[in-house]
Amino acid sequence: MFTGLVQTTGTIRSIEARGGESRLRVEIPADSLPNLVLGESIAVNGACLTVETFGQNWFTAYASAETLSRTNLGELTTGSIANLERALALGDRLGGHLVSGHVDCLASVSAVTPAGQSRIYRLSFPSEHGVYVIEKGSVTLDGISLTVNACGADWLEVNIIPETQRATTIAKWKSGYSVNMETDLIGKYVRRMVAPWTGDDTPPDSADGGITEEFLRMNGF
Repeated sequence: MFTGLVQTTGTIRSIEARGGESRLRVEIPADSLPNLVLGESIAVNGACLTVETFGQNWFTAYASAETLSRTNLGELTTGSIANLERALALGDRLGGHLVSGHVDCLASVSAVTPAGQSRIYRLSFPSEHGVYVIEKGSVTLDGISLTVNACGADWLEVNIIPETQRATTIAKWKSGYSVNMETDLIGKYVRRMVAPWTGDDTPPDSADGGITEEFLRMNGF
């Protein structure tokens, strides 16, 4: 489990590709991720990977064919920069939101607009994930916990402050850039749990009525 607060960025120093799989060697700034442990989880651009080997300022992690097919890790090359976050420890501050590190889909940057010192990014994504994206809700983009400023069935906008631009890879995003997207974990569980009472899997805001206050009252909620 992660929070979406990027702790540091790492540089991809080598990629060992075998068939549809890859092993990444990631160089990290000195003392940025102290006391690494074999087998621990690290989110690389928001995708949960397992540390296989490590040294003072590097670690290696294996990306399966499934991971490469669902994320932008397969687009990384030697010299690429990636956002990194270690797994949440019990008792840590939850400064972002609950993030599983399991990427739902790839979103594409469609526009970048200056807004004072901030930047507004608009991204498009497959519409089947739109039900989990709500205004002022949380979304994880390349491992970064962000607040949704505005959204539609297949798009969202986020406002990126200067500190986030400085501390993550987001300043490099341009139109057409592919971003790992994980929607809200709690929202997915809630929708799945109420599905037996709705009778189908249509989005809550569908024309069929979906989940309303009246529906919840009738079903004992």
